[in-house]
Amino acid sequence: MDSIDLEVLKAADTWLDDGQACELVTVVQTWGSSPRPVGAMMVIRHDGCVIGSVSGGCIEDDLIARVRKEGITRTMPELVRYGISADEAHRFGLPCGGTIQLAIEPLSDKSGIKQLLTHVIRHELVKRQLDLVSGEVRLVPATTDATLDLTFGVLSTIHGPRWRLLIIGAGQLSQFLAQIATGLDYHVVVCDPREEYRLTWQVNGVEVIHAMPDDLVIDMKMDSRTAVVALTHDPKLDDLALMEALKSDAFYVGAIGSRINNARRRERLKEFDLSDEQLQRLHGPIGLYIGSKTPAEIAISILAELTAIRNNVALPDTMNIASAKDVIDLPLRPLREQEKTMLFPSSGRVSADAS
Repeated sequence: MDSIDLEVLKAADTWLDDGQACELVTVVQTWGSSPRPVGAMMVIRHDGCVIGSVSGGCIEDDLIARVRKEGITRTMPELVRYGISADEAHRFGLPCGGTIQLAIEPLSDKSGIKQLLTHVIRHELVKRQLDLVSGEVRLVPATTDATLDLTFGVLSTIHGPRWRLLIIGAGQLSQFLAQIATGLDYHVVVCDPREEYRLTWQVNGVEVIHAMPDDLVIDMKMDSRTAVVALTHDPKLDDLALMEALKSDAFYVGAIGSRINNARRRERLKEFDLSDEQLQRLHGPIGLYIGSKTPAEIAISILAELTAIRNNVALPDTMNIASAKDVIDLPLRPLREQEKTMLFPSSGRVSADAS
């Protein structure tokens, strides 16, 4: 789940433990464009303090103003719509005629927030079923293809990690990649059999597993919501894991390295029992071309590519690192005579027209 929504659950749990009244607000449906997606959450305390968001800010302002004026008065969940008229749409920052529907639920110990948070922290995918008539809550296991649903007065929301990312290697780049990925809905698993790298791991909440990467790829049973990124530069660790990942249903399999190293890697992988179609699934050099140099920038580049792929966004070849660098490395073509005259006139001065 979105790391913002995780903070919502943590805040709600803390406020309930402190005996402070609060309400959970969830985006149920939108018509037109919306700053926050269906399922986005916000918790609002009796004094107007909020964590999370459900819009660009104007709807939050209205909800805060109502709570500060009236307090937490609901005793049962309620569906509320904003932006029905064009005037309201403009006021709340929605497109003309746009509408957003919210579920506003007063929370209590019976809301199951603490139990839900426990499941989420364990990286378990959970469906929370809220009966809008009785206010009763039920928690059941969820599947990765489950989505928010409102049927027969029961609001079902999905919580927990919806995507998995296996990082091979526990180096510095892996730490940046793991940090950012945890905020992008990934359950991150890092694999490194090298003790010297595991001992220096510093990302809280992300475990480094001592195993051979190819064995872990098989054990994790890669599905279409799993990505594998190899970052060790060591063929002994990367190649067999990449081979197993390319045979799986993982939506993304990639490895770091230069264009030359990537070509050599593909040649090595051809010696394994892989089809041409499977080899074509290998991303490398990984990431989008954004001129990244530092580990943090490279991590952003990699996750940008993963985000585009998982959102089914077709990217132009110019965003591909290999293609972009091929263009950059093209030799300069010979100057035409007219261009020579403009750049190197007889006076020895560069013509102003050259710019």
